[in-house]
Amino acid sequence: MSADSYIHGTDPAEQDRLGALNRMTNLAFIDFLAVPASGRVLEVGSGLGLLASEVARAAGEVRVWGVERSAEQIAAAVGHPRVTYVRGDAHHLDFPDATFDLAYARYVLEHVADPLQVLREMRRVTRPGGRVAACENDVSLFRVDPPCPAFEKVFAAFQQLQATLGGDSLVGRRLFRLFREAGLSQIELSVQPEVHWYGSPSFAPWMKNIITIVEGAREGLVKAGLCSNREIGEAIAEVTAVSARDDGSSIFVWNRAIAVRL
Repeated sequence: MSADSYIHGTDPAEQDRLGALNRMTNLAFIDFLAVPASGRVLEVGSGLGLLASEVARAAGEVRVWGVERSAEQIAAAVGHPRVTYVRGDAHHLDFPDATFDLAYARYVLEHVADPLQVLREMRRVTRPGGRVAACENDVSLFRVDPPCPAFEKVFAAFQQLQATLGGDSLVGRRLFRLFREAGLSQIELSVQPEVHWYGSPSFAPWMKNIITIVEGAREGLVKAGLCSNREIGEAIAEVTAVSARDDGSSIFVWNRAIAVRL
């Protein structure tokens, strides 16, 4: 994954969005990981380190290494005495075989050029008996109600733009197959739901997350000829209106997989 292939960018609005998304989703994902006390853990695609720092606090004296391609992200990452950030490429992890007790990637495989190679590398650096985990998108599982046809059109264009950049917004549905091809065993699938409605504490942040995703891709969508500024404005207005409706809601699920390296 190069800087040019990452559809979301790294501007301040995107960093704020990621911070809010982490606050909404980290606890459930950490519960899913069952972080080993005193274990060695690898996070692939650590970004600002928001998840890595929470994983480090989750169990005993666990040590976390976060691999991130962006020097800017590493420079701004959350510090923690048991987290070490390393600049690197997820396709070619610079660690010896069998280094970690747990290796995971979250919201990463959708952006990389070769998800299977990334998983093979994660398996390689995990010790026998250790675990590999991932949590990923399948945006076909996303719904907003009342319907937002202008947004749905722009969101379809967003998915098309991501595909032209080498990403896959549907990769979550392939996790079982990818884990098998990577040579992992005892694979278990699960989902992490995002169910938000008017009056629930997370509804406004979740809808803002959606709006910021589209706004952050505005330049790329217009430059690629996939949408006009007017269409993007109409899409954002629709979602904003639903955010204020007392009958508004949104449902989405993240796809998760966890397996053992034998």
